[in-house]
Amino acid sequence: MKTTNPVVLLTQALVMVGYLLMPVWSSCETHEMNEPGLLVPRTVDEDNSLPSIFVNGTQLHAEAFGSPGDPMLVVLHGGPGGDYRYLLNCAAFANDGFFVVLYDQRGCGLSKRHGDDIYTIQLFIDDLDAVIQYYKVDPSQKVFLLGHSWGAMLATAYVNQNPTAVSGLVLAEPGGLTWHDTKGYIGRWQKLDIFDETSNDFVYLDQFITGDDHRVLDYKAALQSAASFTKGNKLGIEGLEPFWRAGAVCNKASFEYGQKHGFDFTTNLSQYGTKVLFMYSELNKAYGADYAQKVASAFPNAELKEVTGSGHEFTYFAWERFYPPAKNYLTSLIQP
Repeated sequence: MKTTNPVVLLTQALVMVGYLLMPVWSSCETHEMNEPGLLVPRTVDEDNSLPSIFVNGTQLHAEAFGSPGDPMLVVLHGGPGGDYRYLLNCAAFANDGFFVVLYDQRGCGLSKRHGDDIYTIQLFIDDLDAVIQYYKVDPSQKVFLLGHSWGAMLATAYVNQNPTAVSGLVLAEPGGLTWHDTKGYIGRWQKLDIFDETSNDFVYLDQFITGDDHRVLDYKAALQSAASFTKGNKLGIEGLEPFWRAGAVCNKASFEYGQKHGFDFTTNLSQYGTKVLFMYSELNKAYGADYAQKVASAFPNAELKEVTGSGHEFTYFAWERFYPPAKNYLTSLIQP
């Protein structure tokens, strides 16, 4: 099938050049495609210059901003399999009296990679608790959670198990709080036509980038994620947000776990009486106000806020409309 995609045209040109230069390359130093740092950035266990912490039997890429004694705000990225680079604007909350913690979840971003047989919902919850305990300097220190997409689901799962441990909760368009709802939401936007140009582009590239090493899989996952950002996508996403590295194995294993075991993060939310700020976007056609109200209804006290003029990635593309209500909500909970 003829393509006009510039990435594919460039790849085709490079392949042709490769054939012409093969005699030259044969006498030069060669590198394996999955060598650290070539296809994707190195992880913290491969590059000790990256900021990291050791918790719960793994090494996580993590940063903290502000005074360690201030109320803690842990920021949770989407995925599973994303990273926190697109949420770095949240460091601004350090100027509002919070100690802001961001980390790439296990097997995600620049954190250490693991095999696919370890991933469970409980493991993500335990990792989050371990991160909180790592940075906590006083037993009475307040802890707040801010999560986007899957990160908002993880924040809810944590609160569902620890309703007295969290002093406030900002949820930015969680996919769902039960597997049933999440599966329905995914089905409304993740529809790929195997005959469209995007699909054929992926198949074409897959002829040249093969293997089951984490580096190769993460590289391919990043390429394939571009389908979510194409013009007219149902999530209303304006473009490609910044990220370091996809977590392909984490993503696949997590979805397989959900399919096999399901989940329900609402079983104990009736015990969480603190007001929750629940934000959703205007342009996400797979979400909308009705679905936002349905998901938020699991909380006894939820304030819904629509972010206008943006889609699912509004924490990045509409920061100027996300930050003020989030700041007002959070600061209201630490004022005397």
